[in-house]
Amino acid sequence: MAGHSQFKNIMHRKGRQDAVRSKLFSKLAREITVAAKMGLPDPGMNARLRAAILAARAENMPKDNIERAIKKSQGGDADAYEEIRYEGYGPGGVAIIVEVLTDNRNRTASDVRSAFTKSGGNLAETGAVSFMFDHVGVVEFDARVATADEMLDAAIEAGADDVVSTEGGHEIYVSQDRLRDVAKALESKFGEPRKAASVWKPQNTIALDDEQGEKLLRLVETLEDHDDVQNVFANFEVSDALVARLSA
Repeated sequence: MAGHSQFKNIMHRKGRQDAVRSKLFSKLAREITVAAKMGLPDPGMNARLRAAILAARAENMPKDNIERAIKKSQGGDADAYEEIRYEGYGPGGVAIIVEVLTDNRNRTASDVRSAFTKSGGNLAETGAVSFMFDHVGVVEFDARVATADEMLDAAIEAGADDVVSTEGGHEIYVSQDRLRDVAKALESKFGEPRKAASVWKPQNTIALDDEQGEKLLRLVETLEDHDDVQNVFANFEVSDALVARLSA
């Protein structure tokens, strides 16, 4: 997920303003509520809820907020959210998958389509680009918890399929049906991961020049800034120079 990881690095280096963090907490709470409503409100028995809580903790979301979101799922006042996946092409022909949780399908579809169009891209039918990705589980740890070799050995022993270690951390990929078991095995050795979730991992990436790369990153930023958008995945790579410039 070179492109997605690069974008995340840019956003983290820029830091989060209060307004941005508030919006992020709202999205995290929405996912926690939906996950708890769809399954048991116990993260030990609900893999999706556990993943949502891990994501919230990674962003330093207060414990009270997390508990309130879980409690909301058990009440009659929980909003009814629909899960929708949009697929399309962005600048440079990059394939993009957008996952949303929305209480207004028409509004969200219009907004997502508008974002693509303004960037010079276009929405496509569901399935038009997802075949270029593998829908897999990923477990992420900070780089400091283990060396690349230590993580590789532990991941192989746990039953993982692939490991990518960089200065930004370790990404362990696994089939979705083994995500929970692999995550638990690695947690017993390295502590709680910063992420354990299902993702769309591109099979190949498209290298963009800086002009196209900036347009693509602006599109991703617009999509991720939308209240209903939970995740954005794309199969691109941009130069380190562009990342450094946009991170400044």
